[in-house]
Amino acid sequence: MRKPSILIARAIHPEVVAFLQQHFEVQANQDDTVWSPQELVQQLQGKDGVLTTGSQSIDGALLAACPQLKAVANMAVGYNNFDVPALTAAGVHATNAPDVLTETTADFGFALLMATARRVTESEHYLRAGLWKEWRYDLFAGAEVHGSTLGIIGMGRIGQGIAKRGAYGFGMKVVYHNRSRLTAELEAECKAAYVSKQELLQTADHVVLVLPYTPENHHTIGAAELAQMKPTATLINIARGGIVDDAALAQALKDQRIAAAGLDVFEGEPRVHPDLLTVPNVVLTPHIASATTATRRAMAQLAADNLVAVLGGQQPLTPVNTPNDAAKAQRWAV
Repeated sequence: MRKPSILIARAIHPEVVAFLQQHFEVQANQDDTVWSPQELVQQLQGKDGVLTTGSQSIDGALLAACPQLKAVANMAVGYNNFDVPALTAAGVHATNAPDVLTETTADFGFALLMATARRVTESEHYLRAGLWKEWRYDLFAGAEVHGSTLGIIGMGRIGQGIAKRGAYGFGMKVVYHNRSRLTAELEAECKAAYVSKQELLQTADHVVLVLPYTPENHHTIGAAELAQMKPTATLINIARGGIVDDAALAQALKDQRIAAAGLDVFEGEPRVHPDLLTVPNVVLTPHIASATTATRRAMAQLAADNLVAVLGGQQPLTPVNTPNDAAKAQRWAV
């Protein structure tokens, strides 16, 4: 009986590659070549599964061109790179990597909030440029964090983690907006109050975005929403690129219609809107919210465990779809 064949689409931890080699014939892209969609299709020929990292698009055209593919495992909690209806209709299992990155990402979200509010990046650039000559009472005076109002849009596990850090660690008043309201027990645990999006934008001193990207969530924060925020407020995006209209945000920062922003994700990343690079009152990081050694390894291992489960005939650990049975049977017959 042949071993299933899988592709690892980007470089991952060598020990996870070795683990997968115990179960599969593995083609590992440890050179970390970034393939075009056409090249990815070529690499997937004859493969039963693929471990993706969030930057590889898996859509209907790819599935049609790769009839043997049975499982796609994302090394990310988000899966907007997956066309889930197409995967379901084609009988292909799709999985993600939730939970293992919750606390690490919440830590980073709060770190980005602190750096933005207290103008850490701005002041470091000033110091490195040799411009610091004397103490002044207003030198890089930033926004208060302790005791301020924290607004969270997207109250899943990571949003709840940020809420607890704000409420318990910094005495912040926490308000949130979400597609569905949390239970009373969870609201009490997070010390968070549900409000409308408009009220949140108008009252929060710090707005943190932690919602998934969907077509409906595209430009959740645009020019109109930025106009509702306090001129002293900060905006933090650790969600996904496309949640914020980056061009509108750059203009608002330039005009000082909000005080500052902290961004870990961008529209069209790794490209960054050039206007964001010209304004001083923004902290920019390259999509590293989950980037601790232990967490990234756990994400890779969970993706690997999902492939082992599915291609071994078991249910995935963290599914994002339930494949069409008839289409699934046809693929497994290939």
